[in-house]
Amino acid sequence: MNKDFYYKAIEPDEQLLDFVENIGMFHNKSDKPMEVVLLPDGRIDLFFMQSESNAFQIALIGLENVPEQQIIPAKTLAFKISFKPLGVEYLLQTSIADILNSAKILPENFWGITNEDLKNFDVFHNKIARKLKELLPKETDERKRKLFKIVYESNGEVKIKELSEKISWGSREINRYFNKQFGLSLNAFCKILRFKASLEHIAKGKLFPELNFTDQTHFIKEIKKFSGVVPRELLKNKDDRFILLSVLKQQ
Repeated sequence: MNKDFYYKAIEPDEQLLDFVENIGMFHNKSDKPMEVVLLPDGRIDLFFMQSESNAFQIALIGLENVPEQQIIPAKTLAFKISFKPLGVEYLLQTSIADILNSAKILPENFWGITNEDLKNFDVFHNKIARKLKELLPKETDERKRKLFKIVYESNGEVKIKELSEKISWGSREINRYFNKQFGLSLNAFCKILRFKASLEHIAKGKLFPELNFTDQTHFIKEIKKFSGVVPRELLKNKDDRFILLSVLKQQ
C-alpha cells in the first residue's frame, strides 16, 4: 500500500458483533491529496476527521451500490466506526435510506467526540467502545438478527424465498423494511456482500468466480458494475486507487 497512507481496524467485542464490523482509522500523511475509488462493501461508516484544509467534522456515510471517486485531502486523519445494518437501526437509531451513495454531516458534539479525541487512536477506541455498549438495546427483533446472520455467513448467497421461510418473515415485508431503513432491497444488499467476498478472492489473484455466479461473463459483469473495472484491472490496482483491495491484499 502507498507508504503515505496508514490504515488500522480492530474488531469489536463479541457483544457488539451483530452491530459493528470494526473500529478503525486512516491517515493520509502526504502533503498531497489522494485520488481513490470507494467500493461498495455493505458497511455504514461514521467518520470523525480533520485535515490540513478542513476543520474537524463528523460524517455518516450511507450504503453504496456504485463505485465512487473521492479525493482524500492532504494530511487527513480520520477515525471511524464501520456499522453493520443493525448498528444503524439500534445504535444510531436512524434510517439511512436518504443517503444511499451519499452522506450527511452530523453535529460537532455528536457522542461527545471532539478533535482532541483524534490525538490517540487507543483512547478513541476505548471511548467509542464504551459508548457503543451503553447504546446496546435490551432486546432486538430476532427475525432481523437471524436474517443478517444468515446473509453474512452466506456472503449474500441466499435466496430471498429460502431466507423468508427460515426466519418466518414474508419476503415483501423484508424488502419493505430494507428499502425504508437502508434505501435498497435485500437482494441488492446481498449482491454487495457477494462482491465484497469476491474482492477477497481477487486480492489473492483469483480472477475466476469462486462464488455462485452463473459463469465467467456474469462474474466480470458484476465486478465491473460495483468497481467500474474488470477483475484484472482491479488486481493491478494502479496507484492503490482501490483502498479496500489494498487493505485486503495486506491481510
